[in-house]
Amino acid sequence: MYGSTRIVSDVMTHTVVAVGRPAPFKEIVQLMRDWRISALPVIEGEGRVVGVVSEADLLPTEELRDAPGDGYTRLRRPADLAKAGALTAADLMSCPAITVRAHATLAEAARLMARNGVKRLPVVDDHGLLEGVVSRADLLRVFLRADEDIAEEVRRRVVAWLLPPPGSAVQVEVHDGVVTLAGRIRDTALVPVAARLVRAVEGVVDVEFDLAHGPLDARADRSAAARGVGPVGPGAPAAQA
Repeated sequence: MYGSTRIVSDVMTHTVVAVGRPAPFKEIVQLMRDWRISALPVIEGEGRVVGVVSEADLLPTEELRDAPGDGYTRLRRPADLAKAGALTAADLMSCPAITVRAHATLAEAARLMARNGVKRLPVVDDHGLLEGVVSRADLLRVFLRADEDIAEEVRRRVVAWLLPPPGSAVQVEVHDGVVTLAGRIRDTALVPVAARLVRAVEGVVDVEFDLAHGPLDARADRSAAARGVGPVGPGAPAAQA
């Protein structure tokens, strides 16, 4: 599954709890509690997603139960005030639903959640039919990837392609998702490129560098020594007088 960019279908939950438009308030609350979820897709027909009912949609019923003063209610959105008296999913749901396709990348799904302030996204096909649900927790599972798996992919997809020997001699270490590239390279202009490529590897938390700039092959080293020129960069030995 790793080795290429992961997509929503790799992590989404295929078994989905959903309700129809007529579902009553109490049934919705019961389903959320029983399945330990914070939102339910609302579907119609063959499974087309028409909205989502979340805990936030249900909360106004409790929030406004004891008839707070006009000063308080004026601060609430009209949509929230309307939901305070809603009895079914049709009146409670937020619509149109914010959905995602199964072939979207995890980064695309994460950005969609962040922009819209939601915790879960219904996953739909090209016809808007429900295929699954992806949550924040599903997207974060990628960071459970083993360090050695990450290191192997960085070696194969980044170092071997961008910084191959004999032009460079780079070692890869990963600890708790943080990748360190250490060694020597000829062209330091490649460092920002390497950083972007490493961060694109699934499971990478951050990337650090411990790279020196200088000649890599033995003949170049001997030639440099003969000219009195040493490697340049952090950790390079001081030149002899």
